Amino acid sequence: MMRVIKIGILSVEEQRKRALEIASGKRKRDNNDPIIYMPSMAAAARILSDENMALLKIIREQHPSSVDELANLVGKPQSNVSRSLHAMEPFGLVELRKSGRQVTPVVTFEHLDMALI
Repeated sequence: MMRVIKIGILSVEEQRKRALEIASGKRKRDNNDPIIYMPSMAAAARILSDENMALLKIIREQHPSSVDELANLVGKPQSNVSRSLHAMEPFGLVELRKSGRQVTPVVTFEHLDMALI
């Protein structure tokens, strides 16, 4: 089954209001609601940049065993690749699996869906 991550755009204030309504029972979470919310289109553009999407594609297709290997595949400094991966991780786009000193990047989805709310 294809894992879809739905991304919504809501201000931080609206995200907070929505979460409180759900927690208090005033609103029910719909199955079609986005899983991830970003505060603005600018924030979404930074996280979903062409460069970051290219990183995710390479991870999905070539399954690098480490961030160092991924950096070599894309021809970028390891520190830049690591910074990009850490920026995407809180949004659930990538998982960084640690085994000792090695960190393996894993893409967590097969399809992204944007919802402007």
